[in-house]
Amino acid sequence: MPQFDPSIFATQIFWLALTFIPLYFILSRSLLPKIGGILEQRQRRLDDDLGKAEALRSEAETVLAEYEKARAEAEARAQAAMREAQETIAAEATKAQNALSETLAKQLAEAEARIAQARKDAAAGIREAAAEVASAATERLIGVKPDAKAAVGAVEAAAGD
Repeated sequence: MPQFDPSIFATQIFWLALTFIPLYFILSRSLLPKIGGILEQRQRRLDDDLGKAEALRSEAETVLAEYEKARAEAEARAQAAMREAQETIAAEATKAQNALSETLAKQLAEAEARIAQARKDAAAGIREAAAEVASAATERLIGVKPDAKAAVGAVEAAAGD
């Protein structure tokens, strides 16, 4: 391989220096500053984007905190409304139950009064029937028709009134 031949190293170094040094100056003076500017611009854009992202994240956290607070307040209001509704319903149910109890008590008292009157009427009917039966039995047995008042008196005396 001719490039590894030590006798031509000096010419190779001369041509290397002659091409590399001007190429280095051209690149370092024109292309490298442009590339550096592009890299700096990209870094600034990245830093700006990171700053915006941080600002948006903190804003999102603030909005989330406000949302959680509003949700907790709404939940508390809903629970208070439910408690109030339950108390109102319980009060109305108690009122309705008391009214029903009063109505049932009145109906029970009326029914008891009707039953007592029916007993009195039944007892009077039984005494009347007993007086008629006694009167009919006396007439058949001894052939004499007793007075209606006397028959009623006898039935009441026998009943113990």
